Amino acid sequence: MAGEMSMIGSVILALFLAGYLGQQYLPPPKPKVIGLDLGTTFCSVGVFHPGSGEVEVIADEEGRKSIPSAVSFTTTAVLAGHDAVDLADSNPQNTIYDAKRFIGKIFEPEVLEQESVRYPFKVLNNNGSAEFVISTNHTFTVSPEFIGSRLLLRMRKMAEGQLGVPIQKAVISVPAEFDERQRNYTVRAAQLAGLEVLRVINEPTAAAMAYGLHKVDVFNVLVVDLGGGTLDVSLLNKQGGMFLTRAMAGNNKLGGQDFSQRLLQFTAEQVRQQFGVAPTVKEDIHRLRLAVEAAKLNLTLHPSATIRVPLHLHAAGDGAEPPAASPVLFQATVTRQLFEELNEDLFQKILVPVKTVLAEGHLEKEEVDEIVLVGGSTRIPRIRRLISEFFGKEPNTSVDPDLAVVTGVAIQAGIMGGSWPLQVSAIEIPNRHLRKTNFS
Repeated sequence: MAGEMSMIGSVILALFLAGYLGQQYLPPPKPKVIGLDLGTTFCSVGVFHPGSGEVEVIADEEGRKSIPSAVSFTTTAVLAGHDAVDLADSNPQNTIYDAKRFIGKIFEPEVLEQESVRYPFKVLNNNGSAEFVISTNHTFTVSPEFIGSRLLLRMRKMAEGQLGVPIQKAVISVPAEFDERQRNYTVRAAQLAGLEVLRVINEPTAAAMAYGLHKVDVFNVLVVDLGGGTLDVSLLNKQGGMFLTRAMAGNNKLGGQDFSQRLLQFTAEQVRQQFGVAPTVKEDIHRLRLAVEAAKLNLTLHPSATIRVPLHLHAAGDGAEPPAASPVLFQATVTRQLFEELNEDLFQKILVPVKTVLAEGHLEKEEVDEIVLVGGSTRIPRIRRLISEFFGKEPNTSVDPDLAVVTGVAIQAGIMGGSWPLQVSAIEIPNRHLRKTNFS
């Protein structure tokens, strides 16, 4: 018996030694499972590298780690991401964005009509489901899941180009409030992109994993997810490696686009005061919008930013093509203080769902162990200050908020792919009775 135990021990030791030597001297296997964050405004793809245990968020050819969640149809092509956004102003009726708001949802006719008014493209009601009307060399309709599939296919190709291996499996994230139908339609979008979905994970849980909270002793985690178009606040309760979503609230009409719009309106008025006419030409508005967005991003790091844009101004407000005359140069400096004043009422709205989830989760704000920030808009200094003042402590900012969800999904993809070193998996406890409270 002693001899047998000694032999077993030797075999185990040899296996561990072989694994260690293999890890040290052999090239690690390529990841075979990708993690996908299909966001309302932007989406990203990441992988967990075996051996090193590091997450890589895969960039496109220009080095950008997120692509806009937009798809544009022309007479010759279907473009996704940045290429689609470039056509948004010249081809607005055939450039679809915000498709995630519609995927898998059943709408009352009047509700869908109210939603569709916000967009330049046409939305049809097909027995309660939304479809988008496309008119190129002929007219046809596409579903929200088809739009999602083109974005997922673009990210799959990005991953295959970076890794040099074909990718057929994925883990994908969804909002915590997505019901079974919305989750199934998201999976269908992935299938249309040629992907097998191994697991669907809630976005707040993915964010918590990105911050490493699945491996430490915390109990109450508040996730504030403020992206380009929506605000989602989730209260997670963690016991061991299990996450339970206790409460959710949000505002599906509040995000970075709204903050940019306030600055755009202010800037357009400055143009009118300086030149006697407001910008009406599509090219002018497009350039001004891009400059304002760049200024907003600069103001997260600097106390002021300069907006400098050539404009083809003219008195006709018909949106005609710009005249051949040389453009005028509009130039203005905006400060962080001005930006905060323009948006203060919108910033205050962030606290409304925060207070709601605490009340519905029967929790005092002092009992929150970690505050996790997700989404690029949480970079805005005033928003971080607002949250820290409310809770009396600083939120966790150790992870890039733009990439928190995709990082967590990539970790889960590594777990599903059996990657070494082994990670603690996050198990979500489904809360069938949970409903999201929405404010607008």
